[in-house]
Amino acid sequence: MAKPVFTLGIEEEFQTIDPETRDLRSHMSQIVEGGKMVLQEQVKAEMHQSVVEVGTTICQNIEEARHQVIHLRQHVIELADKVGLKIAAAGTHPFSRWQDQPITSDVRYDKIVEELQDAARSNLVFGMHVHVGLETRELGVYMMNSLRYFLPHIFALSTNSPFWEGRETGYKSFRTKVFERFPRTGIPEHFASASEYDEYIALLVKTGCIDNGKKIWWDLRLHPFFNTIEYRVCDMMLRADEAIALAAVMQALVAKIHKLMVSNLSFRQYRKALINENKWRAARYGIAGKMIDFGKQEEISTRTLILELLDFVDDVVDELGSRHEVEYVLKMLEMGTGADRQLAVFRQTGDLKQVVDFIVAETTFGL
Repeated sequence: MAKPVFTLGIEEEFQTIDPETRDLRSHMSQIVEGGKMVLQEQVKAEMHQSVVEVGTTICQNIEEARHQVIHLRQHVIELADKVGLKIAAAGTHPFSRWQDQPITSDVRYDKIVEELQDAARSNLVFGMHVHVGLETRELGVYMMNSLRYFLPHIFALSTNSPFWEGRETGYKSFRTKVFERFPRTGIPEHFASASEYDEYIALLVKTGCIDNGKKIWWDLRLHPFFNTIEYRVCDMMLRADEAIALAAVMQALVAKIHKLMVSNLSFRQYRKALINENKWRAARYGIAGKMIDFGKQEEISTRTLILELLDFVDDVVDELGSRHEVEYVLKMLEMGTGADRQLAVFRQTGDLKQVVDFIVAETTFGL
């Protein structure tokens, strides 16, 4: 029997920065329109005019994903340069105020703002989403149930939003605190089957809660239209290398859970309430704190749990061709997350504009 491929798709949300003020500045769709000439649907506007999103096509392996992520970053940086802007990759802007940032005029966004009001207007946050392709929706729900446990581990590595509106928040990821104001966010529920999941979506549509399943904004979801599991928990990553490393870990986790499943072994399911405890710790402390090992029922350093995660997927990474990318996580543990490095610059300089300069420089690293 042919082994599943577990294709990849990666979406990144970038900030458009005024090089003089270092504040966010609306790109007034110049970047998006310029990008569409070459990248077609791979570049698009987001709700706020100072956000530009790019996404890879369906990639067969991590090498192809790396090539596309680097190409897209290079291209969006060049487009921004042409209109006198810089591109920055972080979960929040260090000092910009959402009240000053215009909303993109679009029927979909108008509807969201009308419904969610200031929760939508203030949602000036930037994330990375990773899709992993699956053969069936039934398998997708099985994955969603099992992978929930690992979301705090992945999220801790991605933390890259310690500042909000000019303040040090005390969180390594404040982005997630802002986004939690939306309904249908956070760790997903457990679903017994794909039909139970689809019935849940159908009920929400029927009762006017949502118009389609894309308005379920969980940290991990079975995509409503495609056979992909979509990880949505991560802050936007500073470096392309970091984005690729986490995408490789996400793909490896899917491959590992699948390998256990076909061997008639299952990964133990944990309650959403317990996983939430670890997610909160990840948001607050990043990789510097402790999380709960539910099996042992004790606190363990987050770094140790991440190393255990790497051991857990070790037997699938060579088949996926992603050992080099997954092992970059060791470098991330060594140099600290984006939040750790932003905070180090701020401790050194006391100047949030210099933090922005640092983010802009890191966004181009390795390209």
